[in-house]
Amino acid sequence: MQIASALFVEDFNIRQVDGPSTRLDLTGVLFSLVAPSAPPVTIEPHLVALIHCRPDEDGTGVFEVVVTRSPDPEAETEQIARNVSPFQVEPGRFTYRLVRAEIAFEEPSTAYAHCRIDRGPWTTVPLTLLPAG
Repeated sequence: MQIASALFVEDFNIRQVDGPSTRLDLTGVLFSLVAPSAPPVTIEPHLVALIHCRPDEDGTGVFEVVVTRSPDPEAETEQIARNVSPFQVEPGRFTYRLVRAEIAFEEPSTAYAHCRIDRGPWTTVPLTLLPAG
């Protein structure tokens, strides 16, 4: 299985359309955001990952997200947040994982959400906190 996409978003909705087919509506994709107040602050963004299962795979896996201050997922650094969740998807199909992390910022900086399936390769998603206006 592989992560087809991973993003921080403000909102996420699912809707059925003819087919049967499913549409995923992502609203407010975040790469950075202004701090809601002067740091220290804690934000709670949604991380959505879209996962594809090839037809020849069994469709079971474990999705792991580790949030750190380092862009290198293998660096020895403090974990800000971590989430591990098993999932199942029909072979040949897509599924999604929605993770809401609490990320504490002591100052404007960047946090990195490192995502992987079953100890596979990492997909890294940065989120930068900008100074309050």
